[in-house]
Amino acid sequence: MNKVRFLPLLIPIIIGFLFELFYWKPKLIYYILILIVFLFYYTIRKFLKFSKVKESLIGLLVLPVYFTIGLVVFSTMVSNKVLVQFLFFINIVFLYFYFLSIYNYLLNVDKYKKGSLENFSSHGNFLSIFFIASSVYGLQSLVGISIVKLFFVLLLALLSIVYQVVWANKIDKRIGGMYILIACLVMIELAWALSFLTLSFYVLGLILAIYYYTLIGLVRFYLLGDFRKQIVKLYLIFGLSSIIVVLLTSRWI
Repeated sequence: MNKVRFLPLLIPIIIGFLFELFYWKPKLIYYILILIVFLFYYTIRKFLKFSKVKESLIGLLVLPVYFTIGLVVFSTMVSNKVLVQFLFFINIVFLYFYFLSIYNYLLNVDKYKKGSLENFSSHGNFLSIFFIASSVYGLQSLVGISIVKLFFVLLLALLSIVYQVVWANKIDKRIGGMYILIACLVMIELAWALSFLTLSFYVLGLILAIYYYTLIGLVRFYLLGDFRKQIVKLYLIFGLSSIIVVLLTSRWI
């Protein structure tokens, strides 16, 4: 345990240095992202190696990988240098608390707060979808990459992220599998429809992220057997009101 106890702090610090390297040498983005994914893989493998708890490596790896890749790609479309540095800082803080939560869950159970992984899954994946979807729309409008190729990447990200939600909430994968596929197909249909709107890429990404949060939240409570009328109302009110506010306050191009 002593061999890995400092990893939750050390890895985010290393990632921070890699972010700064990317900031000054953006052409190294592919090499840096590969190295970051390897560091995530190495860290989680180490935790699992010394842990008596049997958990899914993929389930633990999906969130930090998509969160970080989505944020890095999104940052390339942000012109404000201060905002870019703030995004990097947010990512570093997120990684520290996420890896600390995993460490406690696997190796220091007494300090693990019940529901931590579920909360990270819920809120972290919301941001992941925002960063990834915004990047997809941005690459389409700013770089001119084929929308078909971009939406294929988005579908893979959605499948992985929704799988992570099923895993984090201990939902039976045999039951959740069908809902993963249906939810992702619905999300892709909406994402395709949104691509025709004349809104900025980050607004489109935010709308899709809100829709994801609402849809997956309802599916999650349904599969957990806690599909109460109060919960349905809460999610629907949040989703509809948030999207309406975003549309009314956004500038149409």
